[in-house]
Amino acid sequence: MRPFHFTAAVLVLAAFSAAAFAPAAKPVASIQELMAGVIDPAADAVWESLSSETGPNGIEEHFPRTAAEWAALRKGALDIVGAAKLLQVDGRPVSHGQPLEDADVPGISTAPQIRQAIDADRAAFNARARELHAAGRQVLAAIDARSPQRLLAAGEKLDAACERCHAAYWYPNAAQPAWPAPLTKAP
Repeated sequence: MRPFHFTAAVLVLAAFSAAAFAPAAKPVASIQELMAGVIDPAADAVWESLSSETGPNGIEEHFPRTAAEWAALRKGALDIVGAAKLLQVDGRPVSHGQPLEDADVPGISTAPQIRQAIDADRAAFNARARELHAAGRQVLAAIDARSPQRLLAAGEKLDAACERCHAAYWYPNAAQPAWPAPLTKAP
């Protein structure tokens, strides 16, 4: 083996060894911060970008039309996709001691309860985060196609992914209304 090849091989092995023993990055943002600051605003923008309104002029469809409107939605979709990956990083705190949104509502889990549920089945939590990631990718594809119909369908998948995770971790014990709701006579 020539000296150059030997030296290169040693350097490559040293780099891989150093990477193997390097400490893992410690997550900074909490799950709550990712939800409130990144995922929720981006998801809301997707859902609010489409609507139908019946008025004196008939039905008006509202959807992104300009390059700027599509670009803003695309940024949000990228935020969702990236944040979904960040949710899968081990050691991410649920919150940094702040009360969770709707903490006063009966059935809402506390941060320690959510942490316990995540730790009890990390694979299930990561699967939920991957569902969010996949839904975000579908939103991104719909935006890139500039298709309001695909955006509507992808937005529904995004909503379903959010709801599955929230029902499992954030409000698993929330009282659900009877379905179908009992009919009562108006007074």
